[in-house]
Amino acid sequence: MNNPVASILKLGGALAFLLLVIVGGGLGSCAAYNSVRVWNAETAGEAELAQASQNRKIAVLEAQAALDSAKLKAAAEIERAKGLAEANRIVADSLGGPEGYLRYLYIQNLEQSRGQIIYVPTEGGLPILEAGRQGTAAN
Repeated sequence: MNNPVASILKLGGALAFLLLVIVGGGLGSCAAYNSVRVWNAETAGEAELAQASQNRKIAVLEAQAALDSAKLKAAAEIERAKGLAEANRIVADSLGGPEGYLRYLYIQNLEQSRGQIIYVPTEGGLPILEAGRQGTAAN
């Protein structure tokens, strides 16, 4: 019925086919693995490039915001100084000029310095020292 040689040939052919499938599948899976690895590397590189580009845009926007903020703060400080200068001019004019305004500020400071030693400059520009007062306080 069955020829033993034909059975061996069929078995050998089946083993050869199985070996071919195993080897071919292994090689095919290696090629597929390498393709996936290359694709992953390309995708990761593109993601890093996009992230770097986004970080650069963020840094530029932050720098622009800091510049705009500095310009607005400077403009506000200039406006404040103009207002203060105008207020000082109005007060000085109402007190008879710069000398009257300085005299007014001197009097204001005298009122705030109660109980403190005040040195008043003389005509020579030297202050009157209270050396005698300190000596009597020690006795």
